[in-house]
Amino acid sequence: MSRMSNTRAGLIAAAIAMLVLLGLGLSQDAQAQQRVAIPEASALYRHRVEQVVADVWGVNASPARLAAQLHQESGWRIRAKSPVGAQGMAQFMPATAKWIAEQFPAELGAFDPWDPMQAIKAAAIYDKWLLDRVQSIGHTRMSECTRWNFALRGYNGGEQWLLRERGLTVAGRANANDWRDVERFRARGTAAHQENIGYPRRILLVLEPAYIAAGWPGTAACG
Repeated sequence: MSRMSNTRAGLIAAAIAMLVLLGLGLSQDAQAQQRVAIPEASALYRHRVEQVVADVWGVNASPARLAAQLHQESGWRIRAKSPVGAQGMAQFMPATAKWIAEQFPAELGAFDPWDPMQAIKAAAIYDKWLLDRVQSIGHTRMSECTRWNFALRGYNGGEQWLLRERGLTVAGRANANDWRDVERFRARGTAAHQENIGYPRRILLVLEPAYIAAGWPGTAACG
């Protein structure tokens, strides 16, 4: 084969390699977003989600984020029940459902976690309660993405566990105000920890962008 043929073959091989790399260039999160199948049931509750988010957070908040969370919790199934006893669309444990009804009687009344309309509102209220309690440790800046990551980890696994792990992060000389650093420190069982760090990752990095792409209003917290 001539030098010219070798050169041409090399260029073709490089071009093919570039196309392959471009095809692989999508991040795992972006690929996961493309694979999200949004349940048809979500359309039945879209108005309620948008109404609740506006009431609890204001008109510039992200209904897509709450929709993503409900997707993660139950796939919009109103009779969902977890093996550990979490109930309904927003997967409230009975003790948490009782507690939040006592904390917010005017907003929730006699809260029934099996009632999807009540569960949607209770989830938004609980998210806000948790987010308002997220505080910086030290003087480093905390991003909105991290604040939401911590709030959602609290929803999923309890804020006290997260606070312990942020404390371990400080002791390990890492940044307790960065969700990526905090993920490396574990105060609970391995399986529980993996579930807890995966929960906000999927909501914020995969599901919320997927719902926005599908036309739900909102701006991604981790955009």
